[in-house]
Amino acid sequence: MSNLPTKERILAEASRLFAQKGYDTVSVEEIAQAVGIKAPSLYKHYKNKQEIFDAVVQKMNQRYKENMNKLQMNGQDSHTDVNFFERMTEEQLVELGKNLFAFFLHDDYAANFRKLLTIEQFQNNELAAMFTKQYADNPLSYQGMLFSMLIQAGVMQPSDPQIMALQFYAPIHLLLTICDRHPDREAAALQTLEQHIHQFNKLYRTGEPTHG
Repeated sequence: MSNLPTKERILAEASRLFAQKGYDTVSVEEIAQAVGIKAPSLYKHYKNKQEIFDAVVQKMNQRYKENMNKLQMNGQDSHTDVNFFERMTEEQLVELGKNLFAFFLHDDYAANFRKLLTIEQFQNNELAAMFTKQYADNPLSYQGMLFSMLIQAGVMQPSDPQIMALQFYAPIHLLLTICDRHPDREAAALQTLEQHIHQFNKLYRTGEPTHG
C-alpha cells in the first residue's frame, strides 16, 4: 500500500478503519495517522470526512463495475444481462456465482463497505437506508426482473419472479455474512453455494429458451 499515491492510501485506510470501528467513531486525524501523514496534509486531498466516505463509495462502485466488465456482464441492468444468462449453462452459472462471491468477500472495498454498513445500520439512519438499498432492494430488484424475463423467454419455470429472487439471493447473502464473521468457513460456504445454485437451477430451469 505504501507504493500507492497518497490520495489512494487515504481511501484504503479510511475504508479499513470505517469497517473496523464504524463511520462516526473514526476521525480525520486517525485516518491521517494510519496513512502516515498529518491532518493538514490530508485536507489537501479531501475537505472533510464525508468527502472521504463519498470517495470510498465511488471507489467501491468503480471496482464492482470493473469486475462485472471482466465477467462480460453489466450487473446492474437486467435488460442488458438477460441474453448473457439465457446462454449460460448450469456449470457456467455456478462458476459465475463463485466468482461474484469471491469478489464481495475478498475485494477490500466491497468487504469493508459491507462491514461498515453492518456496524452502522442501527446507529445511522442514512447508512441503514444505504444498507437496505445496497444489499436487499437493488439485488432483489435486479434478479426479480432478470427472472421475469427468463420466464418469458421460456428458460425458467413460470413462477413469482420476486419470490424466486428472494430464494436465490437470501442464502448467498447469508453465506457472505457468515464468512465475514468466520473466515475459516469459506470453503464450506463455497460448497454450499455450489449446491444451492445446482438445486435452484434444478427447480426452475426448463432448458433452452424458446423464441417465437
